[in-house]
Amino acid sequence: MKGPGTGLTRKIVLAMLTGAGLGLLLNWLSPIHLVNELVVDGLFAVVGQMFIRSLTMMVVPLVFVSLVAGTCSLKDLTQLGRIGLRTVALYFLTTAVAITLALSLALLLRPGRGFDLPTEAQFTPAEAFPLSEVLVNIVPANPVQSMAEGNMLQVIVFAVFLGLAISLVGEPAQRVEQGFRDLNRVLMQMVLILVRVAPYGVFCLMARVFATQGFEALLPLLQYFLLVLFVLALHMFLVYPFLLRVFTGLSGRRFFANIQAAPLFAFSTASSNATIPITLETVENKLGVHNSIASFTIPLGATINMDGTAILQGCATVFISQAYNLPIGVAGYGLVVLTATLASIGTAGVPGMATIMLAMVLQQAGLPVEGIGLILGVDRLLDMCRTAVNITGDAVVTCILAQREGALNEAVFYGSTDG
Repeated sequence: MKGPGTGLTRKIVLAMLTGAGLGLLLNWLSPIHLVNELVVDGLFAVVGQMFIRSLTMMVVPLVFVSLVAGTCSLKDLTQLGRIGLRTVALYFLTTAVAITLALSLALLLRPGRGFDLPTEAQFTPAEAFPLSEVLVNIVPANPVQSMAEGNMLQVIVFAVFLGLAISLVGEPAQRVEQGFRDLNRVLMQMVLILVRVAPYGVFCLMARVFATQGFEALLPLLQYFLLVLFVLALHMFLVYPFLLRVFTGLSGRRFFANIQAAPLFAFSTASSNATIPITLETVENKLGVHNSIASFTIPLGATINMDGTAILQGCATVFISQAYNLPIGVAGYGLVVLTATLASIGTAGVPGMATIMLAMVLQQAGLPVEGIGLILGVDRLLDMCRTAVNITGDAVVTCILAQREGALNEAVFYGSTDG
C-alpha cells in the first residue's frame, strides 16, 4: 500500500525534473532579456525564496520548542550527557570517514592532472573565528537575540538548559511541560502544511538554479565535478547503510525508503538549517525515533555535521594540489583529515561555511587559497548534493543513538512509509 509519503516523494521528484528541464531551456533562451527579468529573476526567484523563508521561519521555534519538550522527558541527567557525548563522537566519526574516503579516491583518480590553473583566478575567503571564540559563543548572552539571529548552537544550549530546569522542578512544572508538548504538536502541523505546497517551491528553485547555471559551468571542471558526486554517492549509499547495520542491525533499504523526502528537500534548498523541520518530522514519524533523541541530534547535526563539506574539502585539496603541482605528502594529508574534521565543529554557524572551512584546510596544507576561485563555478550544484548527504548523515546518527537508547520504535521503522 502506498502512503502519502510515497506520493509526496513522487511529486517532489517530478517537480525537480521538470524544473531542471525548464531551467535548461530558459538558460538557452537567456539572451532574451524579458525571460530573465520576468520569469527567472521574477516568478521563480520570488516563489522559491518565499518557500525557503517559510521553512526557515519554522526552524528556530520548532527546534526550541521540540528540544525543550524532548529534554523534559529525560529525567536522568546522566542520560543527556551520554547522548551528547555519543552524538558528537558519531558526528566526528562520519566526518573523518568522509574526508578520508574523498582523499583516497581523489589521489587514485587524480582530477587535477594536466589542469592549467588560470593566473587571474583570485579568491579572498572570509576570516574564520578562532576556536576559543567559537567555544565561548556557544553560550548565549541574550537568548532572545540568539533566536532572532538564528544562532542554532546558542538556541540549543538555552533550550536544553530550560528543559533540564523544567524536569528538575518536577510536578509543579508539569503544566509548563505539557504546554511545550502541545505547542510542539501545533508546530509540526504547520510543517505538514508546508510539506503539501513543497513541490511548487521545489519546482521554482530547481528551474532558477539550472536557468542561471546551465551546463556550460560544468564542462571545464567535469572530471572534478563527477569525482565529488561519485564520493558523495559512495558515502551516502555505502558508508551510511554500513554504519547503520553495524551499530544497530537496521535495514539500510528500509531507512532510505522512509527518509527519501528529507534528502530531496535538502537537495532543492541547499540548506541544512532550512530542512530541519522536514528532517525532524521524517525521523520521528517515518523512522520511529522518539522526540527526546531527535530534537537534540537533528538540530545539532544540521549545525556541526558536515560530511558533504568534508568530502568537498578532500577532493578540492587534492585537485588544487595537483593543479598547482604542489604535492603535500602523507603527513600533509593526515593534517588535512584532522583539520577538516575539527573545522566541521569549530566553524559552526559562520556564514560561507564551505569556503571558510576549505580555506582553513588549504592554509594548513600549505596550498594557495586562491585555488578556491577555480571551483566556485560548480559549487552551487555540488552544494545541493552535499546538503542531501549532510541531512542523511544526521538521520543515520539519530537512528543509531535512538536504537542504542531504546528510543526507536522498530514497528514504525519497518512499517509502512505512512509513519
